[in-house]
Amino acid sequence: MDIKAKIDEIVTKVKSDKDIAKKFKENPVKLVEDIAGVDLPDGAIDKIVDGVKAKVSLDGISSKLGGLFK
Repeated sequence: MDIKAKIDEIVTKVKSDKDIAKKFKENPVKLVEDIAGVDLPDGAIDKIVDGVKAKVSLDGISSKLGGLFK
């Protein structure tokens, strides 16, 4: 599994769908497993969840600062 590609896929879904964003905030591990369609080892899930959280946070900061970090 390409973890970076999976992170990008989940970030896109979280940013474009309020229901998915809410589910991610409530239970990020379950949402990642649901989107991935497989039960992943905890280490892989943790990396994906952390990557999504970081990317969503950085994208939010970037848009607030006029794209300074793009």
